[in-house]
Amino acid sequence: MEIGVDRSLCEANAVCVGFAPEIFDLDDEEELVIRPGAVPEDEVERVSDAIKGCPKNALFSIG
Repeated sequence: MEIGVDRSLCEANAVCVGFAPEIFDLDDEEELVIRPGAVPEDEVERVSDAIKGCPKNALFSIG
């Protein structure tokens, strides 16, 4: 599983960071940063919850 973001929808609310801080972060300019590559197996459930919990539906899974 990899993660994509529709930057036109993302408001960097950091809800995803709360679900999976090992995968999501905000940079110094308050832009969402996603750890590159496939999501580790032990993070898949948290990332799935982050995708479902995104208030703007900006996150999606790839593959």
